[in-house]
Amino acid sequence: MNEWVGVAAPPATSTLVATASTSAVSDRLASTVAKRMRAAYHADSALQAESQLKALAGELAKTHPGAAGSLREGLAETLTILRLGVPPTLARTLRSTNAVESMIEICRDRSTNVKNWQDGTMALRWCAAGMAEAAKQFRRVNGHLHLPALRRALDAHVAKTVTPANYAADVA
Repeated sequence: MNEWVGVAAPPATSTLVATASTSAVSDRLASTVAKRMRAAYHADSALQAESQLKALAGELAKTHPGAAGSLREGLAETLTILRLGVPPTLARTLRSTNAVESMIEICRDRSTNVKNWQDGTMALRWCAAGMAEAAKQFRRVNGHLHLPALRRALDAHVAKTVTPANYAADVA
């Protein structure tokens, strides 16, 4: 299961990495960094994108080590969309953190008036209530017609990386 989470969740981190990397540099340099990162994330292959991002991180390392660190930190995860060959319309949706941020904000609004949290299960109930409320506002995912292809790519990736032999070695 962790493999599914590890593959499916991180693409949205490309938005977070881009924000962290560009906010750590001066305004003058931020537009150049953002432009180069955007170009890398739209490269033809994950290998090409990785080399472009590593080169950018190398250039930033001396003058802006925080930005370079942010860029290197989630590099492999942020390129998952490219590795899986997700079509552009669905890729744009998966790169964005808007849906998650919206749900978190609705959960926060829903529980804002609770002053006395009795236990962890109470917090989980309120979080579930907030998620149920947020679900009413969900819309169809742009690129939803490509979701079966994404599922096949994820299944192929998991079949290739999580085999009974690998699983037994990881558990032992």
